[in-house]
Amino acid sequence: MGSTVLLCDDAMFTRMLLSGLLQEAGYEVIGEAGDGLAAVERYEELRPDLVIMDMVMPGMSGIEAVRAIRARNPDARIVMCSAMSQRQLCDEAMAAGAAGFIVKPFNTARVLEALDEAVG
Repeated sequence: MGSTVLLCDDAMFTRMLLSGLLQEAGYEVIGEAGDGLAAVERYEELRPDLVIMDMVMPGMSGIEAVRAIRARNPDARIVMCSAMSQRQLCDEAMAAGAAGFIVKPFNTARVLEALDEAVG
């Protein structure tokens, strides 16, 4: 089985779309979260190889969740995703410790490329 993944996005449709895409590519989706706080809690519980984190979520933003996860585990591999392709948000996500950035709507090849790069 491939790398384990935690999907964090407030839209269930997005999580379902990514889950199917990743499973077809050999990744194992081991958990999901619909907000930033749940993402941090699920990360602690599951310790996945990779996290895909939406930028804008209720309660705690994806960037805040990245900071919280990386404070607990500096080696966490997190790829940010957002419908917004603004350079400033991408830069902020990378400064927070994200290993990559993908933009919605998803391009399957780009998603898999970003995950491969994050696994390194």
